[in-house]
Amino acid sequence: MMKKYFLLLCLLAIPFSGGGAGAAAQDDASRIRVSVVLVQLNVAVTDNKGNYVSGLGPEDFMITEDKITEKTATFEEGNGPTRRVIDVGSDGKSSAQVFDMPSADSATGGTAQFAGANVFILFDTSNYMYRGFVFAQDAIADFIRSLEGVSKLALYSYSRDLSKVTTLTPDRSQVLRGVRNTVAGDDAALYNGLLLTVKDAAQLTGRKAIVVFSNGPDNASLVPPEDVAELAQSTGTIIYMISTQQAESEPVSTAVFERMSKATGGKAYFAKDWQDEKQAFASIRDDLAHLYAISYYPAPNPNRGWRAISVKLVGKNLQKYHIRTRAGYRLLQTTQATPPPESETALK
Repeated sequence: MMKKYFLLLCLLAIPFSGGGAGAAAQDDASRIRVSVVLVQLNVAVTDNKGNYVSGLGPEDFMITEDKITEKTATFEEGNGPTRRVIDVGSDGKSSAQVFDMPSADSATGGTAQFAGANVFILFDTSNYMYRGFVFAQDAIADFIRSLEGVSKLALYSYSRDLSKVTTLTPDRSQVLRGVRNTVAGDDAALYNGLLLTVKDAAQLTGRKAIVVFSNGPDNASLVPPEDVAELAQSTGTIIYMISTQQAESEPVSTAVFERMSKATGGKAYFAKDWQDEKQAFASIRDDLAHLYAISYYPAPNPNRGWRAISVKLVGKNLQKYHIRTRAGYRLLQTTQATPPPESETALK
């Protein structure tokens, strides 16, 4: 399966970079090469009733990668500022000695603040959407208007091909105009389009999410959904799926939607119709506003494949809460016989 996945990436021939740290050049067309600099996690903490738990600090989280304790580097709660952790205990438990990172325009080479999520909206404009196309457009417009604390938005649409209708921008009116300019297409290549969207999102730091509006199965993609989900996990991109009960007539697609969103730390929603999606919009908005963004520099680890990540809360009073985040990321090696230290690469 991975061979097929790498072949598709080669055919797509789109460069990839991650984490804002800069990507290494591709010397092997079948590999995605990204320097392992910083692993970023989006963590939701909820109580038994599903309510979000706020007010936690970096000292309340314990992160392990392949059972190796990691030291927190940066910490962000909701739409608050990113804080750099400057004192970490030997046991990996972060101290409370943190300070806010200054905000600056990344184009000037300064340190950019992660506050506020970047959201990509992926709209199904295939022939599966003919019946409810206008209603789906209205739903997307309502979703855009409802978002709070989001730095930038992008609107992509897909049928057989992906169309980048509106690239990432802070201008909501521009994205809303893009929604009205979408037109219905032909066959649905959801997983191809989602793969390309994940690759664009992967170049960003901080919280990044893809919200997919889709009402039908995929009948034109070359890539399997499992590989797309793994890439999203490995790049720290959350996927939310929004659909209607009409899609439940295709149980295979419904199961894929649920597995893919869960694997990336997101959720899947199925409302009665597109006009009844307000609860899904509110849930996604609240999720993005309450996520903890935690990053760390990976400790030395001999594992060159999939690395399992575990996030736990420290302290007896916090054990009653639940954590939702991605389960890990895949590390890839170059084909060089004697790779230098910096050749260790990852989808992070």
